[in-house]
Amino acid sequence: MKSSDFKNLRVWQHSMAICKDIYKILRLLPIEERFALADQIRRSTISVPSNIAEGQRRGSDKEFLHFLSISRGSLAELHTQLLLCVDLEYVPEAEMTPIINELEEIDKMLNGLMQSISRLL
Repeated sequence: MKSSDFKNLRVWQHSMAICKDIYKILRLLPIEERFALADQIRRSTISVPSNIAEGQRRGSDKEFLHFLSISRGSLAELHTQLLLCVDLEYVPEAEMTPIINELEEIDKMLNGLMQSISRLL
């Protein structure tokens, strides 16, 4: 199932693009959250494409599947943190909705890729 390069994977490309959008959103957080919640959001955001890339470069589809699972976990963590930003009224819901929608699309892509790989095992 391995692609020749993780950068060719659509899910990796979408994950990288959403990182940029989330970094822009983090500028809206109050100063007191820039080192707490913002830091956690950065880690979750970066974890998604990083684990896709690392898993793709591993030696087996089983390992790739494991790292995709970690990416999905980080995505759920990120989704939760962004919903908290809306609930705390740090970011307007209208501004967050397109990002949340993209996270849901990335989750579907990850799930589909995981199902494809699982069939090969």
